Amino acid sequence: MGSIRSREEGGNLFFDFRYKGKRCREQTLLQDTPANRKKLELLMQRIESEIAAGIFSYEYYFPNSPRAAQFSESKAIEQPTKTPFFKEFCWHWFDENAIRWKPSYINTQRTIVEKYLVPKFGDQAVGNITKASILQFRASLAKVTPDAKGQTLSNDRINHIMTPLRMILDEASERFEFSTPFRNIKPLKVQSSDVEPFTLAEVQRIIAFAEGMFSDYYLIRFFTGMRTSEIDGLQWQYVDIENRQILIRETIVDGIVTDTKTQGSRRVIEMSLPVMEAFKRLKQKSYESQKYVFINGAGKPLDHRNVTRRVWYPMLDKLGLKHRTPYQTRHTAATLWLAAGESPEWIARQMGHTTTRMLFTVYSRYVPNLTRQDGSAMERLLLKQGFVQELEV
Repeated sequence: MGSIRSREEGGNLFFDFRYKGKRCREQTLLQDTPANRKKLELLMQRIESEIAAGIFSYEYYFPNSPRAAQFSESKAIEQPTKTPFFKEFCWHWFDENAIRWKPSYINTQRTIVEKYLVPKFGDQAVGNITKASILQFRASLAKVTPDAKGQTLSNDRINHIMTPLRMILDEASERFEFSTPFRNIKPLKVQSSDVEPFTLAEVQRIIAFAEGMFSDYYLIRFFTGMRTSEIDGLQWQYVDIENRQILIRETIVDGIVTDTKTQGSRRVIEMSLPVMEAFKRLKQKSYESQKYVFINGAGKPLDHRNVTRRVWYPMLDKLGLKHRTPYQTRHTAATLWLAAGESPEWIARQMGHTTTRMLFTVYSRYVPNLTRQDGSAMERLLLKQGFVQELEV
């Protein structure tokens, strides 16, 4: 039975198993941590199962090992093709890359591999997969109806399914020296979704109608442009009411706390007066031990699917407003800042964009002549509309 062990010197993990009657030990560069042990133990299980099935290739798993040459004669018998089967190589690729992915992305890629890629290409050698079979597979995805409504997969979803297939075949082609069949296969065209921001009057109606903490929850979303994962994962330690700043440092996705979406998403958001007052109200109502700004009845961070289904859409229905995703609160913040005349650079920083390119691409028709740079124009707009009262100096 193979095992994962660590060196006394250096603490690096290594494989320890028997193959062809010989004890084999293969060193890795991974430190002895619970996460690294779990990854290697899963890989060890796969190696053991392939040895038992008679399809294990020493050179495939340990190409730089001196032992690979010793077992090269048996390789031709054990591996009937010049390249490994897709179902073997795809998981090898997955394990190698998962260490740099976020948990949510790992789950997404695992689902795609298990649900779509392995059933189609699993028993084929990666070097035998053709461009024609890839195009045929993509065409078949357009006929898939995954939900009860009978709607087929969108071009965007199909592109997301094809992306790991491309990466797997590109990697295999480099390792086993064959021409990737994915060459010159371009992604399907995807129409950009329309920006449907709320008007300031609609924002006021929503905030006035929302009950309990959700009034301040949506106020903050509308006037900061925070993503769902950012506001649901917002902790009090990152809220600086005195200096009117929100530090975006962590997010929460599917109940797992993780880093921000991109390095640019790690930012400081300046609070407008309504946002500052909202945090003050929330602070007065929260318990000292409350870690997150917004929590459910069980004291845990909000579940965005539950909030969207039970709070957001029913509220829009009761107000007679068109159904729009909660993400439109972010678009609303951007368009309100633009209407107020804020600087594009300032808006981009608020939203976590490293450049103004996306701002002008997505919101081009909302861009007037922009001059301000400090967020004060937004407050004047809200003051003019009677949303806030002018503070006495």
